[in-house]
Amino acid sequence: MAVRKLRIHPDPVLRERCTPVTSFDQELHQLLDDLGESMYAHKGLGLAAPQIGVPVRALVVDVDQREGAPRLLEVVNPELVATSPETVVGEEGCLSFPDEFEKVKRPLRVTLRALDRHGQPWELTGEGMLARALLHEMDHLEGKLFIDHLSRLKRSLVERRMRKLQRAAS
Repeated sequence: MAVRKLRIHPDPVLRERCTPVTSFDQELHQLLDDLGESMYAHKGLGLAAPQIGVPVRALVVDVDQREGAPRLLEVVNPELVATSPETVVGEEGCLSFPDEFEKVKRPLRVTLRALDRHGQPWELTGEGMLARALLHEMDHLEGKLFIDHLSRLKRSLVERRMRKLQRAAS
């Protein structure tokens, strides 16, 4: 396992539509292990493969870790089955947008179908923070970012701060 370097906006890999996983081999297992370790090391609630530069349909989520009981969910090739008509607005951040937090409207509940690290199908229904984290990370697999859910003005302000951060780092 290894903590991988995060890709920061505007890295082009963050805008790529990811390809499905077809081999459930040691390479995938290593990727999932690295995603989990990287997510915990960078103090996130979720992490998608493109955020560490790998444009495949794999992600990890753990919204229970802050209560002291880690429960890592590994999600491969997820498909959205259903979302609730009820929505909720909540603050979201993203490891690819350091120190940026904005209010985003998302469905309250979500059901998805996915595969585990061995290629076995499973289904999950999440509510509240779990639904938000799953949808946020699934967006990454489509090349969509949380700022795409913001107004044009808010999105431009976040992008301006990110460019300033990038200039300061170089």
